[in-house]
Amino acid sequence: MNSKYKTIKYKGNKPLTVDDFVSIEEPLEMMVLYQKNKEWIEDSISITMRTPKNDEDLIIGLLFCEGIINKTSEIKKVEFLGDKVGQFDLQNKIQVTLNNGENLDIKHLRRNFLTNSSCGVCGKTSMDSLEIICKTKINKNNPKVKSSLITEIPTLLRQSQSEFSKTGGIHASALFDLSGKPLVIREDVGRHNALDKVIGYSFKNSIFNTKNQFIACSGRLSFELVQKSLMANIGLLMGVGAPTSLAIDLAKRSDMTLIGFVKSDSFNIYCGENRILK
Repeated sequence: MNSKYKTIKYKGNKPLTVDDFVSIEEPLEMMVLYQKNKEWIEDSISITMRTPKNDEDLIIGLLFCEGIINKTSEIKKVEFLGDKVGQFDLQNKIQVTLNNGENLDIKHLRRNFLTNSSCGVCGKTSMDSLEIICKTKINKNNPKVKSSLITEIPTLLRQSQSEFSKTGGIHASALFDLSGKPLVIREDVGRHNALDKVIGYSFKNSIFNTKNQFIACSGRLSFELVQKSLMANIGLLMGVGAPTSLAIDLAKRSDMTLIGFVKSDSFNIYCGENRILK
């Protein structure tokens, strides 16, 4: 989603008033409703700044990546709450009702924070909840990806983005197959939100076949993006930007292939080079 804003653009040292497309950024409170000891409990798990689109994918992806849900059957319903507010007439609260919450430990995983648009890991309530243990280990050998395909990914990713060409202010994540076909692509002002949306949609619609799939992101590769990809059993993650040291360390420990600075003629492999075909 985007909106037009009146902007004074200087070109050749001359001002010109133009309509500029700007990516919309709005808060979203994400909540869960579940039953424990015959009592219904409503918990707010996160407030994030997001682009208002695919919000259902966003909250399902977040719950999956945080280990709160493992099967789609655990979701009873997803609904928006509250009145439509603000200049964009949006409902900025969404709630997932879970079928079984008896063993749910929300206190351990709850994010009582306001996440900004580009960082998620800084809001974690404690270092103990930073690294969630993946129940299924990723395949150590697959996917096998041709180096020639990797250098095509920035172009393929850009061609699939609907908002970036308009605003220039939005991140993208995509699930690709080994032919370079984007199976799911999502955009958001938050890079971690974009990935949550991809994972949420893929999980909800049972399209993961991670032996033959990988994820590509449009920006910097942070610890949290690696963690989320691991929760989805993705063995290869790449991005057009730089990885952080913590992202590399986690990828190495988890036998993931991590690739950064992907360009049309070059890329850097930080770990897991066995999955790259010449």
